[in-house]
Amino acid sequence: MKGTPKLPQCGFSANAIRILNALGVTDFFAVDVLADPEIRQNIKDYANWPTIPQLYIRGEFVGGSDIMTEMYQCGELKQLLEG
Repeated sequence: MKGTPKLPQCGFSANAIRILNALGVTDFFAVDVLADPEIRQNIKDYANWPTIPQLYIRGEFVGGSDIMTEMYQCGELKQLLEG
């Protein structure tokens, strides 16, 4: 993400944190990609996904903020987290 969970540095990262909080997720690992340009580029390359934040659940790439929003709205993200 850009920034930290307590101080997101973009609207998309803030949205991702709001969604996780709404689902009651308190135990997660976040990396501030603004702290290191190499990490920022490498995470994009790793997932072959151009945007940040990126959500991984149990080591599997799920998507960015837009995908999280869609999955949250239809209940799919809650199911994935519970599964």
